[in-house]
Amino acid sequence: MKKITTSPYIPTEIEIEEIDEKTAKISAYPFESGFAITLAHPLRRLLLSSTVGYAPTALYIEGVSHEFDSVRGMFEDVAHFIINLKNMRFKIKNDENMVELNYSFKGHKEIKGSDLENDLVEVVTPDNYLATLNEDGNLNFTIIVQKGIGYVPSENIREGLKENFIALDAFFTPVRKAVYDIEKILIEDNPNYEKVVFVIETDGQVTPVEAFKNALVVMYDQMSIFNKVLNLNIQPKIEHVDTKELNKLLRKIDELELSVRSFNCLEKANIQYIGELALMSEQELKNLKNLGKKSLEEIKEVMNKEGYPIDQELSADMVKALSEKIQELKSKSSEEKK
Repeated sequence: MKKITTSPYIPTEIEIEEIDEKTAKISAYPFESGFAITLAHPLRRLLLSSTVGYAPTALYIEGVSHEFDSVRGMFEDVAHFIINLKNMRFKIKNDENMVELNYSFKGHKEIKGSDLENDLVEVVTPDNYLATLNEDGNLNFTIIVQKGIGYVPSENIREGLKENFIALDAFFTPVRKAVYDIEKILIEDNPNYEKVVFVIETDGQVTPVEAFKNALVVMYDQMSIFNKVLNLNIQPKIEHVDTKELNKLLRKIDELELSVRSFNCLEKANIQYIGELALMSEQELKNLKNLGKKSLEEIKEVMNKEGYPIDQELSADMVKALSEKIQELKSKSSEEKK
């Protein structure tokens, strides 16, 4: 018989596998049936549409008045030059939303992305080809690079440009691939729980994990409008907490391989999670009923091995997130037992 519950199961596990600098696999579970795709689909859309990136938005070439012109001494015409430029992926090094980059090349030269890097921008596609000059070539040009999201056509960029600047279609999105798969997993003899697995690939302007975090923040921010209307206690921003560390602390104490005496003492005190021990001081442990000196030393030794010595202070964000999550899990467990 299906258990009667009053709220959906809240996922507790997340796994992040960084395949390389531009590709990562992010998994979260367990979701109740139907919940994984409910969250995965909008997150995928936000990854592709709302991740901040950088793109060239305007170009000025000395002696050129339009995109169908040509430059003496350059193998490519201006239209081909623009196509190659759009394939360049820049990253502004400071917090500016826009930078103006000036370049000058003379004589025989094959110009690549690495030649465009300077104090203002990093070029994350250093091997991308731009143009070739012959011995008589003399190329002076200016590129405007801006920060943005999504796609902005050149018609929306022309207004306000300096004279003889050519507006460019701007492809800001740094996410090249965002796909997900839903897998069935077994939880407490129930095979209908789900695991969502994202595979995210970027162009190098941001890491896949940064892009995923951004999508989560955008989703929370969009939903925050309901806080104002309905007075909900929903935080619009995700906490600055290492998810891997949080999940490590949310493991059950039976994974610590404590002696039966020590384990029973903690269980009687309703201590179920490793994080509860990490939140306790040595004096609080000593105050536990029937916890002897030998058991205390054993727990201290085991927590040292876990990387969370007793009396070590956790960050304020971690304490808050850990305390709330443990309370939530215990409440959920208590409801299911009723």
